[in-house]
Amino acid sequence: MTSTGLNRETGAPLAGFEHVRQSIGVILTTPIGSRVMRREFGSEVFDLIDRPMTDQVILAIYAASVMAIARWEPRYEVSGCRIVKTEADGTIEIELAGTYFPRGHLGDFSVAESASLIVPFVRTGIER
Repeated sequence: MTSTGLNRETGAPLAGFEHVRQSIGVILTTPIGSRVMRREFGSEVFDLIDRPMTDQVILAIYAASVMAIARWEPRYEVSGCRIVKTEADGTIEIELAGTYFPRGHLGDFSVAESASLIVPFVRTGIER
């Protein structure tokens, strides 16, 4: 049984990896402390993307992304992360490679498949 949900823009049903893709986008684009009833939810990525893209900041973006996904999304395990696009206005795109566990939300990691995604960030949130 894979998890299901709703597309946050259209209300259409989502299932499988598309649901995980949306979930990871929400996790990474939500600043920690911004959710009223769940202050610890989100990632530190938004605190980092406006900084100069030094090696140290890039590594911190990778670490913040991986740690947030490891904490909040049991259906995906990151094995690789890289920045594929940066713009002067603070827009970045992060590509994630990893393993999708369709039943990971149930604690069952016996079924796995490779999956990758790109998460776009803009100053106002996730790009649509």
